[in-house]
Amino acid sequence: MSSAVNRPMSVVEWAMLLSLSVLWGGSFFFTGVALSALPPLTLVVLRVGIAALILNLILPFAGVRRPRGRAVWLAFLGMGLLNNVVPFCLIVWGQTHIASGLAAILNSTTPLFTVVAAHWLTSDERMTGNRLVGALIGLGGVAVMIGAGAMAEAGGDLLAQLAVLGAALSYALAGIFGRRFGRMGVAPLATATGQVTASTLLLLPAALVIDQPWTLAWPSRPVWGAVFGIATLSTALAYFLYFRLLASAGATNLLLVTFLIPVSAILLGALVLDEHLEPRHYLGMTLIGCGLVAIDGRLLDSVRARRRESPEIYRGRDI
Repeated sequence: MSSAVNRPMSVVEWAMLLSLSVLWGGSFFFTGVALSALPPLTLVVLRVGIAALILNLILPFAGVRRPRGRAVWLAFLGMGLLNNVVPFCLIVWGQTHIASGLAAILNSTTPLFTVVAAHWLTSDERMTGNRLVGALIGLGGVAVMIGAGAMAEAGGDLLAQLAVLGAALSYALAGIFGRRFGRMGVAPLATATGQVTASTLLLLPAALVIDQPWTLAWPSRPVWGAVFGIATLSTALAYFLYFRLLASAGATNLLLVTFLIPVSAILLGALVLDEHLEPRHYLGMTLIGCGLVAIDGRLLDSVRARRRESPEIYRGRDI
């Protein structure tokens, strides 16, 4: 496991990470449309519930056995709690008190929590200088891209800010907790299916009690389109990629996606909605790119190797 996880990601894994960031970045479009007619908890239940239905239908056709046994379903419940129930509820409540831009910055601390937690809770994802510095640079890039206006909100509701930070910590712990499914021999598609199924079972009672969805007006076609978009693309497909990448690249590499989600959301806004990109967006994306390069480590390792092979060249440049 150590050699498989504690290494730079392959080209295929980077492609999967970028795809995941687009799928989750695109969820902002779907959420914006759906929340115009649906309360937050109802939307979350529809999101995970429809995704669970789709994935459960796909499992037999994909030739993947549906997991059985008390231990694996307890693990699914734990993963659903850490990866959906706790962070979704904390973020939804937090965003009723603080600006979405500040929430995005606070949520992008997930890789920082992951670097620290993985160092203490795993044996093969140890903290390195590259990873820590890269995570800090990436966080700075997100802050620059979101803008000073969001940073000005930092003096607002402290409890709401702590709630979003709690969600980021929960996501980090979920990434580490989810590694067990690979050791249990559960396929990524089955893991994704089990997690959203468990999340649905955990969230449905709360939505029924709090939102009373049967009292709501019937949503319009665009709202249903947004619901199915966020369920199929941003949840069912996204979680399949999530667990496949988690099994091969590890939690620290996987949760770099939280740096890329704001980039994807802003680029999609520019391409689809013709929104204007400002200089801070380009600067922020550049910083995030530098952070990812530092965490990946290959470029820095190559420079160090060249310095060792040709020290006289670098001494000459230092003069």
